[in-house]
Amino acid sequence: MFFVEKLFRAKKKHIKYKKMPEHIAIIMDGNGRWAAKRGMPRTMGHREGSNNIRRIVNYCSSLGIKYLTVYAFSTENWNRPKSEVDTLMSLLEEYLKKADKELKDKNVRIRIIGSMDRLSPSIRNEIKRVIKSTEKNTGLNFIIAFNYGGRDEILHAAQSVAKDVRDGKISVESIDKDTFEKYLYTEGIPDPDLLIRTSGELRISNFLLWQLAYTEMWFTDVLWPDFREKHIDEAIESYQNRNRRYGGV
Repeated sequence: MFFVEKLFRAKKKHIKYKKMPEHIAIIMDGNGRWAAKRGMPRTMGHREGSNNIRRIVNYCSSLGIKYLTVYAFSTENWNRPKSEVDTLMSLLEEYLKKADKELKDKNVRIRIIGSMDRLSPSIRNEIKRVIKSTEKNTGLNFIIAFNYGGRDEILHAAQSVAKDVRDGKISVESIDKDTFEKYLYTEGIPDPDLLIRTSGELRISNFLLWQLAYTEMWFTDVLWPDFREKHIDEAIESYQNRNRRYGGV
């Protein structure tokens, strides 16, 4: 019955359930501009954007998407004003404290990718707790990229590979694409099929540089706090109408 309901919903929205992307990644951009347009401080835009995450996670879960990765805080975001950084940290901790209970009925597994450096002990503890409490869930894998940078990830992986070669754990000759991917933060997670970026910017901003090699991209002028389920549908429909050749013909 659940499958029939999802199939009917997908057909109604002109998206093909059998061709759904397995993994959607989102660069959630435009919180500050959303607030500025309304005469509000940027922090209010971030709070509204955080509320919107809940809506989109629930919707992707209902569509049967297996992986959803959102870019929540980059390694470059530390350069923002301290008040804004503090707000983003507070919103993450606030979200994590409630997320596993809010998503309990959705069977969602929460994962975090990025460096734990510079994060407060209380945030680290919440990350460990929510990962542990949802690790057996088998529905949507909701992946939060926090204190994440694509270049840092690749450098960290390269350093780890070099250390294991030095220590005799692996040989230089054994290093291939599959071996290297085991050292990335996204180990065991398939590459995104579809990348969505909001707010009209046309760049990937140091996000999943290795993983986006053959990802289909969809950009919209909609600011993240205004991004809704219908926009997910539009992105998926665009994705389903493309021919993914992976360098072939």
